[in-house]
Amino acid sequence: MESRYPVHPEQVKRMTTAELRQQFQVESLFVAQQLTLTYSHIDRVIIGGAMPTTTPIALAADPKALAADYFLERREIGIINIGGEGMVSADPKGGTPQSIPYTLAKRDALYIGKGVRDVQFSSLNSDDPAQFFLFSAPAHTSYPTTHLKIDAATPLNLGDALNSNRRTIYKYIHPDGVQSCQIVMGMTLLEPGNMWNTMPAHTHERRSEVYCYFDIDEDNVVFHLMGEPNETRHLVIRDREAIISPSWSIHSGMGTGSYTFIWAMAGENQAFSDMDAVSMHALL
Repeated sequence: MESRYPVHPEQVKRMTTAELRQQFQVESLFVAQQLTLTYSHIDRVIIGGAMPTTTPIALAADPKALAADYFLERREIGIINIGGEGMVSADPKGGTPQSIPYTLAKRDALYIGKGVRDVQFSSLNSDDPAQFFLFSAPAHTSYPTTHLKIDAATPLNLGDALNSNRRTIYKYIHPDGVQSCQIVMGMTLLEPGNMWNTMPAHTHERRSEVYCYFDIDEDNVVFHLMGEPNETRHLVIRDREAIISPSWSIHSGMGTGSYTFIWAMAGENQAFSDMDAVSMHALL
């Protein structure tokens, strides 16, 4: 499990592109038959990917890395499938006969709470494997494992075609939907011909946020904007890569073609509207 440490915004002002990518960009999330994990010391979240092909992949980590006997001993996790149809089995007791299977189509989500011992990822078709995006945060209590299809998620329509940012935000894990300790998680789908996301931009001092961009064609990219509002930087993002956004950083982007992205937050509160808007005149 790779570790990423907090970086002061004053340091970011002097970073090269390579240094920015090393600190904030998470590449190679989905590797066949592997579990990839990145531990961010910003709010102690873990970002990961699981791409099972022929055999199941277990949600596991070196016990020393988490100082825990199993991954979800003191954690919760949100999972969204962005590949072919797959299955996640969750067993609170850690024995195969007790496992409960959940079938996730593309863009379906699953929340698993603190205390579930055995989690396994598998694909229903090895030629079109599932690709599970994982976002985990520390948890203080247990909430029920909950499967949510995209059709059942809470939609929020934002933006307009004039500003090229018509999009629908689907809320999966949030205070009025699937309950969690601190994770807030969902997905944003841009309408055809709309390329901007989250613009005008904002920050939120009380939460960090992770974006995972996907469904980007091979010849397209997303220019992700980050940094303090008056000291912005950009990173070039390709299909199925993620970005870690500290609380002081804006998080916005513009694609050269259509795309979709997962957003996931953790921190002091779960209020979706708790954000500090940035005027277009303040961006530099």
